[in-house]
Amino acid sequence: MGQIISQRIKELRKAAKETQVQVAAAIGVTEQYYQKLEYGENLPGIENAWKLADHFGVSIDYLVGRSDER
Repeated sequence: MGQIISQRIKELRKAAKETQVQVAAAIGVTEQYYQKLEYGENLPGIENAWKLADHFGVSIDYLVGRSDER
């Protein structure tokens, strides 16, 4: 699951033409924490998963790979 999340948030960030710094600031985490999410080194807690899903306008199910429908 971690690999799916990291891949999807990276794809979503690039599609939105945002930097890692911008996304980290938008969801209220450090740049280093966000980088670890993209690299698959960390999994987001439920609160950060909600923030990411809301930020990118997708469902949590899409974010974690339970659905391919955004």
